[in-house]
Formats: sequence, C-alpha cells, structure tokens
Amino acid sequence: MKRPSAELVLSAYYQGVFPMAHTEEEGRIYWYAPDPRAILPLDGMRISRRFRQRLRQQPFDIRFNSAFEAVIQACAAPRPDQPETWISEGIAEVYTELHHLGFAHSVEAWQDDTLVGGLYGVALGGLFAGESMFHRATDASKICLAHLVERLNQRGFCLLDVQFTTDHLRRLGVIEISRQAYEARLARAVQRDCSFI
Repeated sequence: MKRPSAELVLSAYYQGVFPMAHTEEEGRIYWYAPDPRAILPLDGMRISRRFRQRLRQQPFDIRFNSAFEAVIQACAAPRPDQPETWISEGIAEVYTELHHLGFAHSVEAWQDDTLVGGLYGVALGGLFAGESMFHRATDASKICLAHLVERLNQRGFCLLDVQFTTDHLRRLGVIEISRQAYEARLARAVQRDCSFI
C-alpha cells in the first residue's frame, strides 16, 4: 500500500494521531489516537537501585542519530513474543524521510561497534513521540530510554508520548491520561522551541 507522506504524518502528530501498519493486511495504514494515552512524565522515570548501578557502569556507548535506519529495521524485526510488526516497509520509509528532514531521531546503544539496542521517535517542539525500541543485550533499550529522558530534560522538552502502556513501561513510571488531557499537554508542548540535536 502507498505510504503516507511525511507532511501528513507530521500533521497527524500535531493533532495527537499517529500511524501504524497492519502487516497481515499487506501494510495497510491505520491512524490511532488512544484514549487513554500513555506518557512517561519527564520527572517520573522510575530507576531501581540495581538499574542505577547498571547506568553508572556505562555498559554501552550511547549515540544519537548515528544509525537511524538500522534502529528502525531492528525495531521492525519479528520477536519471539511478537511475530507480527506494525512497522511496514512504507512506515520505515516515511520515518526515514522524517529523519532526513530533522524530525525523527534515534538513541542507540553500541557495544564494541555493534548496535545492541535503540529506540526512535519524532520530535516536534517540546514533544517527543516515542515509536519503538529494541534490544539485543540486557538493559540496552532501557538504558537508551534513560538517556532519552535525560536529553529531553536538558533540552527543555515537556512531553514524552509512549502511546500505549505495557507492564514493563508501567514499572518504569509510564502513566495513562485521558485523550483530552493529552491534547491539552500536546498543544502546550508543540509551542515550545526545543531542539533534539
């Protein structure tokens, strides 16, 4: 199926909507605006004592935007507990275009020059919309998330949208808010003048 344009995807984010492909339907694109919406408060990431020690050990070289396409391809790969992916070829293409336009960004964990974890998302004003993450080494994606939160706080962002919650994300401090509350936060966030890079 024809992929959405970068302009359409950006317009959707401004309205609190995001695309996902249904691979069982040959990549057909659907648009979502969940109610409730999952966010990670930028002052609310829960870091256990064990994980704090792990962060101090600096087990990975953390980089930003050095391998965006590799991150999105790794996120799209089937997983043992999730054989289907919502990241179709068309979705990967449009987010790669958004990356080249300066809107989509990746956080990457490297070990001996091997990419072992990462995440990507879209930055608009003071919003960062997290799209997906992956790991090939213990704690790699979680450490990327911690570095993302640190960067967003340093750069003046105020909203980290993670779309849907999971038990794993809830343990990290993700909360759910109503769509109405999300849209109010979104309206304020996109007015901010923030730069991810």
